[in-house]
Amino acid sequence: MTEVLFYHLQQKPLEQVLPQLLEKCLERGWRCVVQAGSDERVDSLDALLWTFRDDGFLPHGTAREQDAAEMPVVLATGAVNPNDATVRFLVDGATADDLKPYSRAIYLFDGNDPDAVDTARDQWKEAQGEGFECTYWQQDANGKWQKKG
Repeated sequence: MTEVLFYHLQQKPLEQVLPQLLEKCLERGWRCVVQAGSDERVDSLDALLWTFRDDGFLPHGTAREQDAAEMPVVLATGAVNPNDATVRFLVDGATADDLKPYSRAIYLFDGNDPDAVDTARDQWKEAQGEGFECTYWQQDANGKWQKKG
């Protein structure tokens, strides 16, 4: 069964949190798809993953690229899964039609944006209504993740 995780971003923005979470997934040998809300956001995340560290980068590509199937991380705007990912990240309020093919679905939302919080609440209710096990993670004052539910 798919585990659905909700990450409530308050202390650090998506641009700091997403690369760290993707690195953890890659360390475990998991393939990932990151679904964003727009092509512009995909382009922004694409640039970020090449430059977020001085000493390296995250191997990735976009769903628009011919070799997307070979990439361990694919950035997309729709429900595609060209690299047979087992982990799906959803950012910017993106929604997935079907989470069942994934071992994990991870919603990242800005806790300082009331609309994003409302959208995450709706996504939580929908995921629970579909019978998924949901967990909620929130950053403490030091930016460490605390499981809340």
